[in-house]
Amino acid sequence: MSDFDEPTATEVDTYYLKVKKDAESSGYHLSPDTEFIKELLKSILINMERYGYGACPCRLASGDKQDDLDLICPCDYRDPDLVDYDACYCGLYISGEILSGEKKLQPIPERRPSPDEREKMKVNMGFKISNELSKPVWRCKVCGYLCARDKPPEICPICKVSGDRFEKFI
Repeated sequence: MSDFDEPTATEVDTYYLKVKKDAESSGYHLSPDTEFIKELLKSILINMERYGYGACPCRLASGDKQDDLDLICPCDYRDPDLVDYDACYCGLYISGEILSGEKKLQPIPERRPSPDEREKMKVNMGFKISNELSKPVWRCKVCGYLCARDKPPEICPICKVSGDRFEKFI
């Protein structure tokens, strides 16, 4: 048994309304299976209490936020999965075509690199920032939003993820 209290139905409902509002205001769609979605969101709330961040429940979180940044909901793989498969890996987000019934859900392969591959990617991502720019350019790893400023925004204005989901782009 867990040392963490499960979120109440009211907490899950409140979180559901927030996620739904954020998704719709950013042009995304949640699955219409509200019962399924609330179970996913309940698990995200449990992960928030357990780890201090909302790791997607469809992948195993390590408990190290820096290692898990790519799988904090909405994860870095949501948009590529929506483009390629019309739904994200866990099924929380779906395309308009699935929502309208034009397409059906299909299996989505795991695209998160293995721990060894992620470590190699970290090593290979080092680069110089051009001396010609007065400010670094930050990129949201979830939606691709770019901004030039000293530090990344606290919250992405497009997809609403926290500032720690940004990387120096240029």
